[in-house]
Amino acid sequence: MEKYLDIIKNSYSGYWNYLKQELLFQNHWDNYFYGLIAISLIVWLLEIVFPWRKNQSIFRKDFWLDTFYMFFNFFLLNLIVLIALSNTVAQFFDDLLSTIGISIGSFQLFDVDDLPKWLGLLIFFLVSDFVQWNTHRLLHRVEFLWNFHKVHHSVKQMGFAAHLRYHWMEPVVYKSLLYIPMAVIGGFDAQDVAIVYFFSIAIGHLNHANLGWSYGPLKYLFNNPKMHIWHHSKELPVRYGVNFGLTLSVWDYIFKTNYIPHDGRDIELGFEGDENFPQNFIQQELYPLHKD
Repeated sequence: MEKYLDIIKNSYSGYWNYLKQELLFQNHWDNYFYGLIAISLIVWLLEIVFPWRKNQSIFRKDFWLDTFYMFFNFFLLNLIVLIALSNTVAQFFDDLLSTIGISIGSFQLFDVDDLPKWLGLLIFFLVSDFVQWNTHRLLHRVEFLWNFHKVHHSVKQMGFAAHLRYHWMEPVVYKSLLYIPMAVIGGFDAQDVAIVYFFSIAIGHLNHANLGWSYGPLKYLFNNPKMHIWHHSKELPVRYGVNFGLTLSVWDYIFKTNYIPHDGRDIELGFEGDENFPQNFIQQELYPLHKD
């Protein structure tokens, strides 16, 4: 037990020091704080210059709520719970496996350090995106998880910051299901992983932005605003939803969950019963705990 308490304490202090370094520009290439700000400002500017829904305000409905979610979920949530929880669960899982004579390293199929850097990053990107695509489907199909995911689908007007409006439980689910696949392909240098993360953030922001883009033939590879808006549609032809891609759309085309019947610029967003869904951060975070 003392070992786990030390992990929690070290996780808090370590992440706090990391966050201070981010704010003070002591991290450069992999500075997620200012990288997120830069990507957000660029995509917001694109929304202003090339608006798809021209009657939608620049400061759309819930703009500031989503902006708060963006920074809370990307930084403060890690400080409050995720880093400590992730490190503790990882150690617990390693200890559990060791009791039956298995180490997490035994799952590793290859060492990415032995591969060309571009190939290692490509494998990391494809594996993580596919696992997250499947996890996203689970969030829609399992009622318990759907109650958490409703926070994200409570968005009524799409804009870049809606990308990171989600309940704190979601990253717990994503990180848990990513643990073994990431162990299989080994570790990566933090600066290399930053490339993938920044790319994913940019695509995610664009997917939720007020932009009418589909990227031409690349729409079959990358998720895009015209595809993703149908994922948020209030009325869908199937019960559990469509267009589950995060960064890549290719999984939806392969597994036949793609759906773009027509231009979805003005469709109603949300979910059945969303008129009774809480409108503020605290109540949205507490919603799954007191749902009838």
